[in-house]
Amino acid sequence: MPEIMIKAEHLTKKFGDVTAVNDVNFSVEKGEIFAFLGPNGAGKSTTIKMLTTLLRPTSGTLHLAGFNVANNKDGVRKSFGIIFQDPSVDEELTAYENMQLHGDMYGIEKSILKTRIRELLELVELWDRRQYRVKTYSGGMKRRLEIARGLLHHPKVLFLDEPTLGLDTQTRNLLWNYIKQLSEKESMTIFFTTHYLEEAEQIAGRIAIIDHGQIIARGTSKELEKQTDTKSLEDAYLKLTGKELRDEGEDPNARMRLRLRARGRS
Repeated sequence: MPEIMIKAEHLTKKFGDVTAVNDVNFSVEKGEIFAFLGPNGAGKSTTIKMLTTLLRPTSGTLHLAGFNVANNKDGVRKSFGIIFQDPSVDEELTAYENMQLHGDMYGIEKSILKTRIRELLELVELWDRRQYRVKTYSGGMKRRLEIARGLLHHPKVLFLDEPTLGLDTQTRNLLWNYIKQLSEKESMTIFFTTHYLEEAEQIAGRIAIIDHGQIIARGTSKELEKQTDTKSLEDAYLKLTGKELRDEGEDPNARMRLRLRARGRS
């Protein structure tokens, strides 16, 4: 039996009377590369926030690396790394200092930390620039540093929320090559979101599509094409989610923020 690294059962998150995630069920195996796709406001980020202990579910259960996410937050946090959609490295520090600070936060022994930092900065081709302040880095270099930092404590699961947003094609390909190597070498589970559907088609073993807070389809890229009688993941995705543009008003979190602002003004 394959080892399950992520398991969501009847996962629900409500913000007042708005349901952002509605009775979601899925599981991800050890070493699997799993894509979680959906339009803006579909519930992707809310789900990731619950998986990474930033939000508590309204109901349902979540397990990550064998830990109950609600009851063992410390165990869960030590088990995953995360690369956020927005840059999160300290631009006033050097790459090496960013790595060192992260290692200290996770309590990595100094003798091990030094070797691990070098290994990872060499992996993402930043070792020669380790003493440069991050504010001098390009967007692609910052992303590579974030990946190195997220891997520092040997996580069992790596979350990637729009990791290649705004990067050029060459840098995107380079980053995905690193990630595939890591998944194969360390049996690391990769859970990612992206709006670049060709990335999901090429990289993911399995895909789940969420819309309006519910998973509406799942399977391999070929299985989704078969389910929708289409010839590409992009066509399958559009057939499942529609072609209409989604604005902020479609985002349950955004609607809730607007309501809270309105109450504050009243």
